[in-house]
Amino acid sequence: MTLHRGVIFKVPPQTNIFMPRKLQRLRDHDINPCLVEADASSKCMDKNNYNRDACTLYFLKYKSCKKFWNGIVMQRRKDGIKPDMPTAEEREKILASIGRIPY
Repeated sequence: MTLHRGVIFKVPPQTNIFMPRKLQRLRDHDINPCLVEADASSKCMDKNNYNRDACTLYFLKYKSCKKFWNGIVMQRRKDGIKPDMPTAEEREKILASIGRIPY
């Protein structure tokens, strides 16, 4: 069984799911805080036949997300807080304290 956004998916025992390590890291909510934005931009590209102009808003939102969390990482490194990237639970608390998504 795997867990994604609170939903449990059953994987048959005979099915082996292998992903390259780098792809696993990119799909991990604890490592990639902008997973939702990345997925949204990919879906937009698929939907609009890879017309980049039609997906500009999604790209800007993804870029803003990365910029916001990179600033958090840099501040945590400066303050000596480990791990540099807050976990998914910590990120939810940070966003709740702000009151809205800043990107």
